[in-house]
Amino acid sequence: MKAFIFDLDGVIVDTAKYHFKSWKIIAKKIGFKLSKTQNELLKGVSREESLNKVLNWGGISIDRLEKNKYLEEKNELYKGFINNLNHMDILPGVNKLINFARNNNIPIALGSASKNAHRILEKLGIKNKFKVIIDGNLTSKSKPHPEVFLRGAEILGINPKNIIVFEDSIAGIEAANKAKMISIAVCAKRKIKNATFNFNSLDDISLEFFEKLEFK
Repeated sequence: MKAFIFDLDGVIVDTAKYHFKSWKIIAKKIGFKLSKTQNELLKGVSREESLNKVLNWGGISIDRLEKNKYLEEKNELYKGFINNLNHMDILPGVNKLINFARNNNIPIALGSASKNAHRILEKLGIKNKFKVIIDGNLTSKSKPHPEVFLRGAEILGINPKNIIVFEDSIAGIEAANKAKMISIAVCAKRKIKNATFNFNSLDDISLEFFEKLEFK
C-alpha cells in the first residue's frame, strides 16, 4: 500500500499570506516588525511556537496571560481572512493529484499544524477527499518533529517508507525526512535543500513521475 500526505498552507491553498498578514499585525502590537524572511521560518510551525519565535526575534518577554491573548487574537484575524475561501482558491495541481490517487486506490491524508484545517477544507469543498486529517488539534509537537506525519501513517495503517509527503516549508520537509517518508518540496521561490524531490508547484509533477516510483 502507498499513500499521499499533503501539507495544507502553501500546498493545497495559499493561506500562508493570511498567516503573514495576521502575524505582522500581532508583531506590530508587541513592538516588532516581522520580515518576509522571518515569516518563512513560521511556515509549518504551530501558532504558539510561532509566537515564541516572534517574541525571541524581538527580544520581548510577556506573561502567559498576554501570550494567550495574542494567540487568540492572531487566530481571529486569520479566520477573518480565510472566511471567503472557496474551491477557486485550490492551488494548481491539487485536484489532478487527488484524482490520480483516487483512481489508483492511494489513500490521501492531511498533515498540518493548522487548527483550522477542517474549516479550510470544507470551504474548498474537498474535505471528503481525505481519508485522514491530522491537524494541530491532534498533535502536541510541531514540525520539524515528525509526529504529524507518523500519526497519519499510523491511522492510515501504511509503512512510512511508502508514503509521499507534499510540503512547502523547511520544517515540513525535515519532519517528513525524520519520518522516513519520501519528501516532495513544492516551492516556486527556492529549492529546499534536503527534500527528496523539488518542484515549483504540484502542477509541475507529471503522473508518470509517480509511475516511476511504482505508484500504480
